[in-house]
Amino acid sequence: MSALPAAVLVSGNGSNLQALIDASADGSIDCEIRAVVSNRPGAFALTRARRADIPAHVLEHGRFANRSAFDAALAALLVPYAPRLLILAGFMRILSAGFVSRYAGRMLNIHPSLLPAYPGLDTHARALADRATEHGASVHFVTAELDAGPVLVQGRVAVRPGDTAESLAERVHEVEHRIYPRAVGWIAEGRVECRDGRIWMDGAPLPAPVRL
Repeated sequence: MSALPAAVLVSGNGSNLQALIDASADGSIDCEIRAVVSNRPGAFALTRARRADIPAHVLEHGRFANRSAFDAALAALLVPYAPRLLILAGFMRILSAGFVSRYAGRMLNIHPSLLPAYPGLDTHARALADRATEHGASVHFVTAELDAGPVLVQGRVAVRPGDTAESLAERVHEVEHRIYPRAVGWIAEGRVECRDGRIWMDGAPLPAPVRL
């Protein structure tokens, strides 16, 4: 079976992109990253892609009149690469419902919290403010509602006394780099699919997110 063709959307440093590149290169996952697209020209993730000989594109959202125009240009840019999976790796744009529907069941995101807790931004600071004892990251399929799609896998870390948002973020990043390639690998193996808003794994509905 051929490798799963994928494209990755990024906005920043790209450490999760690097984890996926490394896992693809060493054979840990059977995934071919065909393109990387950033809405920010200065994103270091673009450098990571070029170093791996992956086509890297910039599509500055500020150059478009509205969200729909940006999303239409993004969809057109992706067509030649024919990705069967679209991976959001630190992509700091909300995609329109029309774009999401185009990739329904074929778009993944990673979020730095144990969803449904703390959707949106500033998750680490919010967890500390709530005196949470546990925090982590979630890989979920993307729906039109922000950070609300079905969750495939979660990785957890304990919140330590004296933690700051920065120290907590560092440990959560380590979890992200472990669970995101695993999730993509399961999809590449044909073990996981999302249909009608529900995740199926190994031929059965997934009752709860996998914990790693």
